[in-house]
Amino acid sequence: MQSSNNFRKDTDSFAGDVLPSVMNDDAFWPSEPRTLQEAGITEMLLESLITQQLLNLGTLSGRNLAERTGLAFGIIELGIVALRMRQLVAHARPAPLNDFYYSLTENGQRRALSLQKVCSYSGPAPVPLMDYVLSVEAQARHFDPVTEDRLIEALDGVTYDPAWLSLLGPAVNSTSGIFLYGSPGNGKTTLAKCLTACRGEEIWIPHAIIDDGSIIKLFDASYHFPSASQASSSRVTANREHDRRWIRVRRPTVIVGGELTLDNLEVRHDARSNVSEAPLQLKSNCGCLLIDDFGRQRVAPADLLNRWIVPLESHIDYLTLPTGKKISVPFEQTILFSTNLQPESLVDEAFLRRVPFKIEIGDPSRGEYIELFRRACQGLSIDWRPDVIDSFLERHYRSKGRPLRRCHPRDLLAQVTALAAYRNERAELRMEFLDLACNNYFGLQSPALNRINGRDAILGNTPQPMPVHTERTLARPTQATMNPATLNQPILPTAKTPLPPGNRPSPQTLPTNVLMNSVGLNATNPVVNHP
Repeated sequence: MQSSNNFRKDTDSFAGDVLPSVMNDDAFWPSEPRTLQEAGITEMLLESLITQQLLNLGTLSGRNLAERTGLAFGIIELGIVALRMRQLVAHARPAPLNDFYYSLTENGQRRALSLQKVCSYSGPAPVPLMDYVLSVEAQARHFDPVTEDRLIEALDGVTYDPAWLSLLGPAVNSTSGIFLYGSPGNGKTTLAKCLTACRGEEIWIPHAIIDDGSIIKLFDASYHFPSASQASSSRVTANREHDRRWIRVRRPTVIVGGELTLDNLEVRHDARSNVSEAPLQLKSNCGCLLIDDFGRQRVAPADLLNRWIVPLESHIDYLTLPTGKKISVPFEQTILFSTNLQPESLVDEAFLRRVPFKIEIGDPSRGEYIELFRRACQGLSIDWRPDVIDSFLERHYRSKGRPLRRCHPRDLLAQVTALAAYRNERAELRMEFLDLACNNYFGLQSPALNRINGRDAILGNTPQPMPVHTERTLARPTQATMNPATLNQPILPTAKTPLPPGNRPSPQTLPTNVLMNSVGLNATNPVVNHP
C-alpha cells in the first residue's frame, strides 16, 4: 500500500506533457511548446517569421500563421499583438473561430524587407540544436533487433543468396559500417534500401534547427518521406498535440554516387538568404547513408575516409557554422559503401577496422537468374516461356562466356517492350526480340577491335591483309635539281613505275635510308629539306 501511494505521488509530480510521452510507443515525442522560452526561439525570430509569411502571401489568419510556422496559436497571437502595437500589422477582416485575417502595413512591409536582408527563412520555426541532439540519441538505437524471419520478410521483393542472411543480419543489428562489394548490376543499391526498411520504425525530425543564430534546414523531401499518420496509435496520445515543427518520417535512406564531394559533408551556407543546408550525414541520422560506386567520386577515397574516420568510431561529428562556431552533432546511421572494387584496394587497414562488415555480393546462379526473368515477365504482363530462356542463355551467355547479372532480365525486357511498341506488336519472349535486345544492350564490336583485343580465335575471324598504299606520289625536288626560274611554278604529280609484286618490299622491311629519303631527311642531318 505504501509503495502504491509513493507511485501515485511520483506520477502526480510529472508535468502534463511528460506522462503521455512516457506511455506511448515512441522513443521520442516532440511536445508542443506553449511559450517562446519552451520553443527556444527569440522575439526577433518570431517577428521575422510572421512578417515574412505575410510579405510572401499577403493576408493570412492567425491560425494559418500558426500552421505555417508550426507554433501554437497562443504564441502567434502574442506576436501579432506586439506587431499591431508597433503598427506593423493590421486587421484585414474577420475570420472564423474568433480569429482575424492580418496584413502588413507600409511600415510593416519596410520592416519585413529589412528583416529579409538579414535572413530570408520563412518556413516552420526552427528547433534548438540541443533538442535535435536529444531526439537522435533517443531514436538512433531504439529498434527491435532484426531476426532472420524479419530479414527474410524485408528481402521478400528481391532475390538473394541464402548465405547472405547470416552476414546481413548481424551487420544491421550492429549499426556499424558495411562494405558491399562485387560486380556492377547485382543489386547492391536495392539491398541497401531493404536493410534500412527492415529496421521498420518511423522517426521524428525537425524541419530546421538553429544554433548561435544560424538556421540549418534539415528536412529534405528527396530523402525524408512523411508517414501516413502524424499521430501515435496509442489511445493515450491519439488526441494529444505534438510540436508541429517536427515531422514524422520513415527512416531515411540517403544515396549518393559519383557526385559526392567534401562540400556535401559540411554545412553549406547561402550568403544571399543567410540560410544553411544540412550535410548528408546529418540528413541520414537514424537511417542509412549509402555511398554508391565508392572509389569513383570526384574526391579521392583517402580524403573522404579521413573525413569520417573519427566519426565512425566516436559516433560524433563536428561541423562549423557560418559564424565560425564549432558544434558537435550525432553521427548515428548505418553507412554502406557499395563498390565494384576490392575494399583493400581503396582504403588502408586503419579504416577497414572501423568498417567491420565486408560482404561480397556475387553473381546470381542460373536458377536465380531464371527466377528474376520470370518475375520481370510477370511485372510486364509477358507470357513466360522457359524453353526460350534456355535457348537464350545458351546463345548469349554460356557460348560467349558472359557473366550473369541481376539487372539483365529487367533491362533486356525493357528493350523488348520498346522494340515491340515500335513494331506495333505484342511484347513476348521471342528469340528475335531477345537477339536484338542483346545486340543493343551488350553492343557489337568490329573485327578490328576484336583483333586488337586478341579475340579473333574466339569469334572465328581471320586476319585480313593490310591494304597496299597507292603508287602515285609527288616528286619532291632536291637542292641539286632546283631551278630558281621554276620556284614559283606548281609542282605537278608524276607517275612512278610500280614494282612487280614479287619485288615490292613491305613497309616493315624498308631500309632506314630509303625511309628517310622518302620524307626528305638526311641520315647525318635529320632535318626536313623543304623546296
